[in-house]
Amino acid sequence: MAKISVFGGGAWGLALHYAFGTNNQCYIVSRRNLNLESQINLKQAQKSDMFVVAIATSALDSWLSSNPLPQDSKILVASKGIYNGLFVSDIFDKYYPNAHVSFLAGPSFAKEVREGLPCALNIHSKDIEDSKKWLSLFPNFIKPYAVTDIIGGEICGAYKNVVAIASGIVEGLKLGANARASLLSRGLVEMSRFGEFFGAKSDTFLGLSGAGDLFLTASSTLSRNFRVGLGLAENKPLGEMLEALGEVAEGVYSAREIENLSKKHNIYTPIASEVAFILDGKNPIDSMKDLMRS
Repeated sequence: MAKISVFGGGAWGLALHYAFGTNNQCYIVSRRNLNLESQINLKQAQKSDMFVVAIATSALDSWLSSNPLPQDSKILVASKGIYNGLFVSDIFDKYYPNAHVSFLAGPSFAKEVREGLPCALNIHSKDIEDSKKWLSLFPNFIKPYAVTDIIGGEICGAYKNVVAIASGIVEGLKLGANARASLLSRGLVEMSRFGEFFGAKSDTFLGLSGAGDLFLTASSTLSRNFRVGLGLAENKPLGEMLEALGEVAEGVYSAREIENLSKKHNIYTPIASEVAFILDGKNPIDSMKDLMRS
């Protein structure tokens, strides 16, 4: 049994707190009052054996700059996305170059994890031994796999949210099952092409972190990003939708980041680019027509 502290009181942080609390002494740190006996402050959390970070990627750089964790920590990162041109691992490398950092990825809705429903996840790390340290800490309803390819896992986690927005748009426009299947298959190809440019392994995109998480996130209203797509198809104001969600939809940020990186490095990313254009006001019907012609 380990003493684990989870940082982040959003849906995913609470789900991981529940999961790790099944077999371990688990605590949670959040800015808001969660009304949980296991909620502790930062100073108390620093005495833990291991740490789980489930903080929105847009806030991660600022949070890590305050050095909230010991430098040699064992950290499992559950944050997903790209921010200011940086992958999550880049942000951690800036502040915690000597920590044992692993990254969680795979098909996992927070609601179902909190209900104890079964799933399988990947733990990515540079050193496979760092990933293996987490395996025995998961509850019996989660099957974890220790793998490498950090950048592949990260790109899958960021990109699938963008394709999920596109999938929600397809659903909202009532374009049909053929269109959605076409979108997801081409989205997977696009993710892989983008990832391989940054050194990711192609196999990563065919496993839990890639295809598994993509198929889940892009096919259910439990996905915040999918719901954003539904709203965009109905021409709802983006700001109102995000406020109504009450949680961060990382695909909104990631779409623009991917578009910027694809322009910079001349990577062909038509789906992500069109999602970014729609978020900036382009008519979804026009985007669909342009995708069919590209």
